[in-house]
Amino acid sequence: MIRLEKEAGLWIATIDRPDKANSLTEAMLTDLAEIAEAAQTARALVLTGNGKVFSAGADLDAARAGLATSAAWERLSAAIAALPGLSIAALNGTVAGGAMGMVLACDLRLAVPQAKAFYPVMKLGFLPQPSDPGRLAALVGPARAKMILMGGQKIDARTALAWGLFDRVVEDGVMTAAREVAADTLAADPDHAAAIKGMIG
Repeated sequence: MIRLEKEAGLWIATIDRPDKANSLTEAMLTDLAEIAEAAQTARALVLTGNGKVFSAGADLDAARAGLATSAAWERLSAAIAALPGLSIAALNGTVAGGAMGMVLACDLRLAVPQAKAFYPVMKLGFLPQPSDPGRLAALVGPARAKMILMGGQKIDARTALAWGLFDRVVEDGVMTAAREVAADTLAADPDHAAAIKGMIG
């Protein structure tokens, strides 16, 4: 399931299926997309997970039934990328597969030291979501994007930080760090924050 908490202008969406490594069903993916679309009025949106894994991507049974190639993944990442406020992926653990799309679409990625990132589309025989390769290459460069997408490499937190895939590795309390990073945006006029974000591109 997806839990949504609203604290004034801060929205926190938590993937809450820890017994299944926070793998996503079609209903959960749709919920996330709807939250991201509704969050156009939020000043900051934080995505996180419950347990030791952020998300393993698509639930295996749902993937076999067609979720792996669903347009809902792109719907979610497009909604996150369009947010005028600040979007943060607070990675409580590893992010894998299709879940990489929402993480790449966020403005910032904070992670615990145990987090890893991998996107095994080559091995599984699927194409990545359409916008993901470009977003990934913009962060880490084309060669490293190929290492992940074509070489199937699992990237640990230290390497992800050095490559620019993660923006900060947090020893204690990734959600505390996310709140700290969002504080100035939450305190600012939303139009002012949106203007600055628009200038960055």
